[in-house]
Amino acid sequence: MVEIFKTNVEDANKASHIVNKLRQQFPTCRFNFDLADCDRILRAESYNGTIDTEGVIEIAKKYSLEINLIEE
Repeated sequence: MVEIFKTNVEDANKASHIVNKLRQQFPTCRFNFDLADCDRILRAESYNGTIDTEGVIEIAKKYSLEINLIEE
């Protein structure tokens, strides 16, 4: 399963910090940012089929990140 989030991250260091925090909380998921994309997307990919989107959003907001799940 893959979930895509629109964010306001502009800095690679902040993106790296947030990815590290997300990996600690959700070790069965892989996270990465695409800062070149106009929506500065955060991709979350699950190894076990589930992604706690509310949990991802909660952690991101804890670090002052604007984040919204992109619905397909």
